[in-house]
Amino acid sequence: MNEILLLILAYLIGSIPTSVWVSKSLFGFDIREYGSGNAGATNAYRLLGPKWGTFVMIADMLKAIVAVKLAYFLHDSFEYELYLINMQVGLGLAAVLGHIYPIWAKFKGGKGVATLFGMVLGIQPNVALCCVGVFILVLFLTRWVSLSSILAGIAFPIFILAIFNEPEHVYRAFAIIVGVLILFTHQKNIIRIIRGSESKVPIFKLRDRRRNRR
Repeated sequence: MNEILLLILAYLIGSIPTSVWVSKSLFGFDIREYGSGNAGATNAYRLLGPKWGTFVMIADMLKAIVAVKLAYFLHDSFEYELYLINMQVGLGLAAVLGHIYPIWAKFKGGKGVATLFGMVLGIQPNVALCCVGVFILVLFLTRWVSLSSILAGIAFPIFILAIFNEPEHVYRAFAIIVGVLILFTHQKNIIRIIRGSESKVPIFKLRDRRRNRR
């Protein structure tokens, strides 16, 4: 019974529509009506700028981190490592589901990349930091948040299965699902990237100015 209540709470936490609230309260529009029509960090970067885009991304990550830590309210989780990991994965996925289908925003949310990353950060920070490295490198080279998210998502199961060699089968299966889910939810972005029509975020302006001067 306690597990079910915590899963519901994790979903409600994940349902907090950060970008929607920020766009409406500070900019006077619903972010889901512009750009990609998505309520995630990528569209926030595109429409709200790097400052608020970063705020949205961090807030969406924190939702999953908080959800994952709810597992420690269950006393049994301290005694059985596998039970703890299973609960953390379940709570994290509930938060991701809430982000994608938020009850507070008519079930129209984001793609869940930042929330998924927050979930990994809460469970296995070493792997999360490696994925951050991939994200930042690709973003620096391309300025495509979507491509950065896709490659970081694909790198996640590679790190889990091949590099860190995570022994828990549940977490290994979860990593594979995440990689597939990232590709599935970014199909439109992939098409735009191939066509060269995907929007780039206005970061690393100083670097670009120097290149233009040359």
